Amino acid sequence: QVQLAESGGGLVQAGGSLRLSCAASGRTLRRNPMGWFRQAPGILREFVAGITGSGATTYYADSVKGRFTISRDNAKNTVYLQMNSLKPEDTAVYYCAVRSLYETISTHRDEYDYWGQGTQVTVSS
Repeated sequence: QVQLAESGGGLVQAGGSLRLSCAASGRTLRRNPMGWFRQAPGILREFVAGITGSGATTYYADSVKGRFTISRDNAKNTVYLQMNSLKPEDTAVYYCAVRSLYETISTHRDEYDYWGQGTQVTVSS
């Protein structure tokens, strides 16, 4: 079993920055792609960013490209999401997830097997 715990969310003004962390436990995940998703009220959970197990490949949703950066530290079994130039429309609960059966990034939430509990990000205008 894999447990994921997100942290780093909070309230920030538009234009500000936050860094989310996702710490994994239960097993090492250095070969598994991981993703960040977000869900705003009344909206389906959407893909934000993904990273391969080695960290060599990343992929972003168009809405965050150039503002968000995903990275990972396999020695710490942790994935990060650096969010800059935040906008009110970035307000959502942010979740990290692991894709345990494949080694490629997916943008589809149904292809991720383990999820954290989420952390709230609120961007005020």
